[in-house]
Amino acid sequence: MKRFSMDDSVRTFLVQLETFKPEQYETVASLRRILLKAQPEAVETIMYGGIIYKINKLLLFGIFPRKNYITLEFGLGAELNDEYSVLEGAGKERRHIKISSVSEVESRKVSYYVEQSCLFTR
Repeated sequence: MKRFSMDDSVRTFLVQLETFKPEQYETVASLRRILLKAQPEAVETIMYGGIIYKINKLLLFGIFPRKNYITLEFGLGAELNDEYSVLEGAGKERRHIKISSVSEVESRKVSYYVEQSCLFTR
């Protein structure tokens, strides 16, 4: 299994986020730990103003800091079972969860949705 390594663009993004928006940095760091534990083979890079995670050409996840919250995007979110009714969006494929604080990472059941998304790569 390939071990994950952070590229320079992600490192720079995280340093800037920690410097200018430390409250969001903690939430992003928590999300990254969950995503990378669940899918260590994913390629992590900066795109569309956030961090995206891909396997081959499949977009699995994206973390996008906004002014008042962070969105965790699911590339195939429309296929997920929204058991906890936290997914937002109405597009053909993508769905997202809005997260305002690190405590919401658990309360919004992020790990549940991440694990479901990882099934698309198997």
